[in-house]
Amino acid sequence: MGTISKETPPELLQDLKVTFQSTSLILPSQETKTQSIFLSNIDRILNFHVETVHFFPFNKDFPPEIVVEMLKKTLAEILVPYDFLAGRLRANPETGRLEIDCNGAGIVFSVASSEYALDDVGDLVYPNPAFGQLISKSMDNLGQDNQDEPLCFFQITSFKCGGFAMGISTNHTNFDGLAFKIFLDNLAALAAAKPLPVAPFNDRKILAARSPPHVDFPHHELLKLEHSCPDPVFEATPEDLDFKIFRLTSDDISDLKEKAKAPSGTHIETRITGFNVVTALVWRCKALSSSDNTSDRISKMLYAVDIRRRLNPPLPRSYTGNGVLTAYAMAKCGELEEAPFWKLVEKVGEAATRMTDEYARSAIDWGEIYRGIPHGEFLLTSWWKLGFEEVDYPWGRPRYSCPVVYRRKDIILLFPDIENRSGVNVLVALPEEEMMRFQSQFHKFLANY
Repeated sequence: MGTISKETPPELLQDLKVTFQSTSLILPSQETKTQSIFLSNIDRILNFHVETVHFFPFNKDFPPEIVVEMLKKTLAEILVPYDFLAGRLRANPETGRLEIDCNGAGIVFSVASSEYALDDVGDLVYPNPAFGQLISKSMDNLGQDNQDEPLCFFQITSFKCGGFAMGISTNHTNFDGLAFKIFLDNLAALAAAKPLPVAPFNDRKILAARSPPHVDFPHHELLKLEHSCPDPVFEATPEDLDFKIFRLTSDDISDLKEKAKAPSGTHIETRITGFNVVTALVWRCKALSSSDNTSDRISKMLYAVDIRRRLNPPLPRSYTGNGVLTAYAMAKCGELEEAPFWKLVEKVGEAATRMTDEYARSAIDWGEIYRGIPHGEFLLTSWWKLGFEEVDYPWGRPRYSCPVVYRRKDIILLFPDIENRSGVNVLVALPEEEMMRFQSQFHKFLANY
């Protein structure tokens, strides 16, 4: 039950030997309205880029050079309804608030090739740092001010076998994971000369703070910042960390769900979902792996909750901004070690249940007053069921889609497996001794609890 990949698989390429052939700007195919787009308090603390790579096997009808031309045309078309993607971040001259200037300046498109075949790359599931070579954010030869960073970069890298990788880097102020999946579905539809499945809803003011803002709940998931601070940016800091993938199969998850059932006669509100049981297990292992795991120490775990349907009225499904807020669960280490598993699962579920319309509006208003950031022992972020690998492009579905991962001990990632789609991979980065304790807790729990 529950397997661990090697820290660095021996077949893993450290250098994909990528050569760039061209870099260009893609502009909207028709004139778009010059305007400024308001960014919500959720958007504006996410001023950093998220990088994903989508690997495609050889398709004789769609060699990479054909895909390049199709994508150039399609991206120009999609930048009309998604006009903000072709814009630039600016500080409002009157308020100083971060916003998007929809100036049609364009996105960057690069074409490159690797000396390897796709099969030579090795385990696509393992977050290889070399995948960063498949997403360039260079603006060389474009005659652009490097300080004027585009909000979106695309790169097509062809492999010797005829397969290719599509690397995408987007500023997180643009999309959350769900909105990005809709963007990819729309991109695939336009590439196939079909209408947009979902027309984007770009008005972020729907998540503006109330006037005047008022905070109605304690927000233990947020940390106040000084008002003089600029809009915060989350950046990884280099640490000497061990890095492992813990793989849970669908059978493992079913077993965890069985362990999460409360005793007969005990009523709990929490649904026993795959996410809740995996999150409870990860929380327990992470808290008890700490060098300070005294029984009275309080562990606070964070994860993102989609608020689209939790608001009243709900957000449009096609909302393009960030429609997620941070939920939290707290417990003493002694409780995490000794309490029955169903109680931990209940705490995880209560974190999402807490996220009502009133609570979400209070959190947004809190951000207006304090301009804080999420704060806890660690953040669990899930790519598990976003469905990037299910997007139907004219050239087929990806063999695999994944984020480009940078090692951080305060972020744990969940993402799907390439073979067992119902299973999940858990990415953990910790100092060596803490990793040993995490690994021991993980296997001990699965085997004996």
